[in-house]
Amino acid sequence: MGTVADQDDVRRIALSLPETVEAEDHFGFRVRNKAGRNGTKQFAWAWNERVTPGQPRVPRPDVLAVRVAGQAEKEMLLAADAGKFFTEPHYNGFPAVLVRLAAVGEDELRELITDAWRSQAPRDLVRASGL
Repeated sequence: MGTVADQDDVRRIALSLPETVEAEDHFGFRVRNKAGRNGTKQFAWAWNERVTPGQPRVPRPDVLAVRVAGQAEKEMLLAADAGKFFTEPHYNGFPAVLVRLAAVGEDELRELITDAWRSQAPRDLVRASGL
């Protein structure tokens, strides 16, 4: 499998995609899209885990949340490999999966992030990019 993925890999891959910006206040990436909040749509971010009930969530640098095209893709990924992909009640009904970075290689990570970007980018940008 090669080396395991980490946040540096996530950043490098995400920022290589057209019209992508990194969040200033947390580890997350958005693509410019006029339909989204502030003209962008988030497609990948560090998972914030609820460690202690009633307390703020804690960022987990070893787990990446990625948007997926829909519930069917989410279910497919979750069923494919529970060692790589999981979810939590906070994400019920939301088109995203949680990815254990240590369980994926760079090629698979690139595919997951590119698919997430594609699901949030405007159609004309996806077409123009050839991705």
